[in-house]
Amino acid sequence: MKLPAQGRAPEELFAEMHRRKEEDADWRAGRTFSLVYPAGDEVDEVLRQANELYMFENALNPLRFPSLKSMERDVVEMTGAMLHAPEAAGGCLTSGGTESILLAVKTARERARLDRGVTDPVMLAPVTAHPAFAKAAHYFGLEHVQIPIGADLRADVAAAEALIGERTAFMMGSAPNYPHGMIDPIPELAALASERGIHFHVDSCLGGFQLPFWERLGEPIPPFDFRVPGISTLSADVHKYGYCTKGASVLLHANKDVMQLRQAFIYHEWPGGIYGSLAMAGARPAAPIAAAWAVMNYLGEEGYLRLAQAVRDTTRALQKGIEAIEPLQVVGEPAMGVFAFRSTSDAVDVMAVGDGMDDRGWCLDRQHGPDALHLMISPEHAKVVETFLADLHTCVSDAGKARGVEARYS
Repeated sequence: MKLPAQGRAPEELFAEMHRRKEEDADWRAGRTFSLVYPAGDEVDEVLRQANELYMFENALNPLRFPSLKSMERDVVEMTGAMLHAPEAAGGCLTSGGTESILLAVKTARERARLDRGVTDPVMLAPVTAHPAFAKAAHYFGLEHVQIPIGADLRADVAAAEALIGERTAFMMGSAPNYPHGMIDPIPELAALASERGIHFHVDSCLGGFQLPFWERLGEPIPPFDFRVPGISTLSADVHKYGYCTKGASVLLHANKDVMQLRQAFIYHEWPGGIYGSLAMAGARPAAPIAAAWAVMNYLGEEGYLRLAQAVRDTTRALQKGIEAIEPLQVVGEPAMGVFAFRSTSDAVDVMAVGDGMDDRGWCLDRQHGPDALHLMISPEHAKVVETFLADLHTCVSDAGKARGVEARYS
């Protein structure tokens, strides 16, 4: 396709865009279980107005747009308070969990190089860690060593300790991990790292805006935030369960001086003046900053608690309904509304079940080790529980019949 010789009329452009959009996943109807986290029409309207108000600004230079600087500071401080960050903490907004992770790894590499003389650094991350950690190791020249997981699907602490060496620059745990929704043993891993002067990161991109409220609802959430000694950095995505539009994530540092000394990039050896940045990007969209500030202030603690309860109750209803369909089983004991389910019988191929659900308009992610279908629950899924479970039973029955087995409710 080439740039058109003549411009096209807006009505023609938007008609075509609407036609193309018809092929996209129907997240508004609760048919997707990842990528988008709808929280209702009222939240959508707040986000829409915030995005429109800051559609054209550039967050590169806070001197020109001080409102963005103050809103970013507010978002970081509110997130830090929610996650019990210490008085010396600092942080910044990034474009998403991947950028937060990249910056945490880059900071750890610089700390190891400048503070401990490590020139050939190693990253230790559980097998279940998000691929962004492998990406960061690839980008920044760290050897990526995987920590095995135990029978409980959490990082094996003894195995992690055996892997630590003089070159270890970075360790991490997930709260929770993406594949199974399990929280790694954060206190034990952080202690191992802290005793040796190793940077320890908690990936709470999924859980940062959910787990504090599940805890307040009385759920048994294992320790994962800055109340745990030894945590260096923690990432929490506002554009996931913070219900902000893409892309907004918070990277928190236990010590803001480390962020300024080891994360920030400062350059002045060119004619354009001093250039400084905490983030990977130069020009940064202003709309996600404004949207994050707006939605966090709009919802407040009461709103997030209400939405967390909706997610928890929907998660429980779905898990109960899934396990009532033989031979389906939830994988592990997930800590929040992120989980996978598998088939315990060779007679029912769970991937075939996923194909059947696709045909009915549901979008479920696939996993392996074990083969499983993956769900991330949002508040809007409360209205589709019965329809989802009915379709799932039909698809399990169809998959079983293909192999001569009749599926049933237990």
